[in-house]
This record gives sequence, C-alpha cells and structure tokens, in this order.
Amino acid sequence: MRTIPIRRTGTRHTLFMGGDRELVLLTGLLSGVLILLGQTWLSFFYGVGLWLGGLYICRLMSKRDPQMRYVYMRHRIYKGYYPARSTPFRFNTLTQARQYQ
Repeated sequence: MRTIPIRRTGTRHTLFMGGDRELVLLTGLLSGVLILLGQTWLSFFYGVGLWLGGLYICRLMSKRDPQMRYVYMRHRIYKGYYPARSTPFRFNTLTQARQYQ
C-alpha cells in the first residue's frame, strides 16, 4: 500500500500570538480604544492589563482546544431544554398520521 503523508501546515488552526486570531485582535482593539479614549495613566494601565489578561485567557483557551470559540458559539444557539414529545400513547392528528404512512 502506498501511504501519503499529511503535512501539519495544511491542518493547522489560524492562531495569532498563541490564541484564536479574532479574539486576540478584538482584545487588542478594545484595549487600544480604552487607552486612546481615556488618555490618562490609569486608562493606560487598565488597557495594558486588559490586553495581557485577555491574551493569557486566549492562549489558555487555544491550548485546550483551538476551536473552542466555535464550539461555544454553537452551544449558545441550542435551547436549554428540549421537551420529550414522542410516547406510545400520543394521539396523532390526521395530518400527522399521514406524514408517517
């Protein structure tokens, strides 16, 4: 049998500075806006703290699972509870009965 190697470069996730690209850039944008709009030393230190803390959290998240953001976004779409509707004692209307014939 002939084997074909799969290179890592074709299957890598798009990470930037060790975290998910979009989350890292969004954190940098928010901290930059905080620094530029505040224009005080306090806002500067809060912005740098936000940037470093957000980058640390993004790196931890990407270390666990590089696609955790997509999993979380799909999780938010699901309902909290899906009621059970199918029982052997359910009375089907005529339109529902025709559906299964």
